[in-house]
Amino acid sequence: MTARRQPVVGILGGGQLARMLALAAAPLGVKSLVVDSSADACAGQVAPLVVADWTDYEALERFAARVDVVTFDFENVPAETAHWLAQKVSVFPAPRALAVAQDRLAEKTLFHECGLPTPAFKAIDTRAELDQALAMIGAPAILKTRRLGYDGKGQFRIKTLADADAAWAALGAQATAHGLILEAFVPFDRELSVIAVRGRDGDFRTWPLTQNWHTDGVLSLSLAPAPDIASLQARATGLARTLAEKLEYVGVFALELFVKDGQLLGNEMAPRVHNSGHWTIEGALTSQFENHVRAVLGLPLGDTSARGLSAMFNWIGELPDAAPVLEAVDAHWHDYGKEPRTGRKVGHATVCAANAQQLVERLAGIAHALHRDQQADPAVRELG
Repeated sequence: MTARRQPVVGILGGGQLARMLALAAAPLGVKSLVVDSSADACAGQVAPLVVADWTDYEALERFAARVDVVTFDFENVPAETAHWLAQKVSVFPAPRALAVAQDRLAEKTLFHECGLPTPAFKAIDTRAELDQALAMIGAPAILKTRRLGYDGKGQFRIKTLADADAAWAALGAQATAHGLILEAFVPFDRELSVIAVRGRDGDFRTWPLTQNWHTDGVLSLSLAPAPDIASLQARATGLARTLAEKLEYVGVFALELFVKDGQLLGNEMAPRVHNSGHWTIEGALTSQFENHVRAVLGLPLGDTSARGLSAMFNWIGELPDAAPVLEAVDAHWHDYGKEPRTGRKVGHATVCAANAQQLVERLAGIAHALHRDQQADPAVRELG
């Protein structure tokens, strides 16, 4: 009897998202092979790791020969590398989607083409253009790098026009290399994300809308399904579908949205599995990670329905005591195997429940054990 060959998914980037993709792939009978420039990339603890730079084409050639399809752990893999690999092996999502998501100006322009409003924005290449844009958009506003920014990096909040000099001092050097963009600050009512998946055959699905809270530009808490979203789910799903079809997208992506006066505004798109979808591992019938593996390999997609309510907490910098989470009912601990470092995502925990009252009670127990103010928890305030 001939042994069945297991398909291999190649993952560019070796962080916690690659780690969770590899863990989701294994039960499907799918192997993973990870590429990262760092020998201690945390995905290497659960899958074979190739240590190589994004321009090491000899190493990438050997990598491509060992995999059936290539995907991404994060969006800052050079689009040129993705295009080069696409000549050797199937790459999903397509390099075009990666390139659009890497440039905030191209991204916002695409949103408008798809009928998704955004905060006012203006491309900035010179100090004079910053003054002109501020005169048009006003303050407060946020100056951002067009490329290579995530988790609050590459951004400067301009509270008043007097902050323009400080903003340019902080980011102006990057204007020549990559360009900048000025965006109007939106005093939004809440932040939502829609996590979506599209298969090779065009099958499209979304998970319930997720409400998110950030601390210093880094996601700290997600609540899913977000409360009171009946009027927004269909609209968000339609916008995500339009984006996916326009890009001929394959795989999971996140569309980050602001809600202002009941209307949706586009913030960012992430062409990969997303932090705000971590709750789907325990809280949905099929996780974002499993569905991404299914999508890129051309397998049927799984049901994206929520099992109940879920609250996901990001652990930033260092892990707290795991015991209160491990002792709680339907609470799930994830340690990424990273060394503690200020601002670094080192793990998360998800607490699940059948209804809002049950979730609040479980969160209260964990907060008490961790000596935290449970009433300060935004998820509890939202549910209460």
